[in-house]
Amino acid sequence: MSALKGILNLTRTQFTNEKTINWFPGHMAKGIKQMQDQMRTVDLIVETRDARIPLSSINSQFEKIICGKPRLVVYNKADLAPLNIQNIVSREMAKRNQRAIFTDTTVNNTVRQILNAATDIARSDPVKYPQFSVMVVGMPNVGKSSLINALRRVGINKGKAASTGAKPGVTRAMSSKIKVLESPVVYLLDTPGVMMPHIPDPLTAIKVALSGGIKDNIADESVLADYLLFRLNRMDHLDYCAVLGIDEPTDDVNTLVEQLAKKIGALRHGGEIDVDKTLHYFLRTYRQGLFGRLCLDDLDEKSIANHFKANLEEPPLSKNQGKKAKRAAQRQRSLDKARSKNLI
Repeated sequence: MSALKGILNLTRTQFTNEKTINWFPGHMAKGIKQMQDQMRTVDLIVETRDARIPLSSINSQFEKIICGKPRLVVYNKADLAPLNIQNIVSREMAKRNQRAIFTDTTVNNTVRQILNAATDIARSDPVKYPQFSVMVVGMPNVGKSSLINALRRVGINKGKAASTGAKPGVTRAMSSKIKVLESPVVYLLDTPGVMMPHIPDPLTAIKVALSGGIKDNIADESVLADYLLFRLNRMDHLDYCAVLGIDEPTDDVNTLVEQLAKKIGALRHGGEIDVDKTLHYFLRTYRQGLFGRLCLDDLDEKSIANHFKANLEEPPLSKNQGKKAKRAAQRQRSLDKARSKNLI
């Protein structure tokens, strides 16, 4: 134990990375437009986030399109995140007038919470809601399609209706309505996973990529692995040594790759290390939850406040910007009015 302690005393206290990772292909821009077009027919928004990155999986784009609709924030993959974060996150969301629940799509009781929330609203006014429509939104790979399939399984005991996959971007277009409850009648709309066009904080982007929200060929896997190693050490989560079968913790990602490559046999002809294969293995081990329950976001009060300020709270407009925004809003209202009269 003393040897491990000595190694940990040498670990980095900060991780710096200046390079941002941005991924916003055309189908995401189209998806946002489809969501906006369908919003008037929607009765409840289920915004799905990743419980392993409860802050980093918030997409400020959705704030602009939800437009005051009732919203339920669902932190999916809760089985991969520490249980003690649930009270913290729920309290912070309540401060922002948002209800948060945590789900594991393999556990029916957690999924049923969403159906219960929809049922309560639908039954509050049967005349207004002869059938109830729920739109499921979220960033890529937070498990929206898996959640929809689970809701269908729990609600009407039927099989898959949405395609799922380990890679982000499986759902590329909005689906037709999917029935998940008979009484009251509740339908879901699956939507494409949508990233922010620009993630201002490089570390937030790394966390999203680590959790599978950005394709690996767009992110730098060596940086992802280095950050994951940094977080494991900072959290004193040294079980990764036993999971990977390496002798001792290290703060050097190159040392980790060298040790792990030999352990898993990721060697080319002549004994050369296959770095890509080794990095894939390390990242996949995390994504499969084999390192245990982990949260990559810091959830102390200061970190939460800083995250919202840096990523989600827009700076005040200058006088000139305010005038431009006002003119743009007036043009949009005129355009919407003309469209409603079928003039264009």
